Amino acid sequence: MPRYKTVSDEQILDGLFGLILETGPDGLSFALAARACGLSPATMVQRFGNRLGLVEAVLLRAWDRLQAETEAADAEEALTPQGAINLLMRLMPPEDAKRNAADGLLLLREDLRNPNLRARGARWGHTLACALGRRLSSDQHAAERLGWQMAALWQGAHTWWAFTRTDEPEQAIRRMLEEWLTSTHKA
Repeated sequence: MPRYKTVSDEQILDGLFGLILETGPDGLSFALAARACGLSPATMVQRFGNRLGLVEAVLLRAWDRLQAETEAADAEEALTPQGAINLLMRLMPPEDAKRNAADGLLLLREDLRNPNLRARGARWGHTLACALGRRLSSDQHAAERLGWQMAALWQGAHTWWAFTRTDEPEQAIRRMLEEWLTSTHKA
């Protein structure tokens, strides 16, 4: 008689995302993962194969959640330059900025090393750039260029805020984005 899953893979992967932020991808083991989600290490191996498969599954699930958040923000935010800023600010709530500035770099390293994760991140980047571009220009070529520029600025703003931390993250990052919009619309 087959055994039914009482905890879905999605529940496991969502629960392990916080753990992988704490341990880094290299520190995630089946023993730690099993303790965190209340399953046996053998069950974890059956579901995810090996440790690298587990890490990849956790990070692919995180990309899927970010994709869904981006699509929801795209559907709800105004098709204006200010809507582009609001969309970006929704994707990294201020309460997560400090944790993501440091711990997120370990995940980014893994995303860049793993071809499946790198491809998934690139797909999300395209979604984000298109969503931003629609809010910045009605000209398709300009929209694509401006969307990628704004996405890059947003990522850079997070990085530089993490170094300086002179203001709260939301204020500092929003200010950088608004200054860029002002200079872009004057040009």
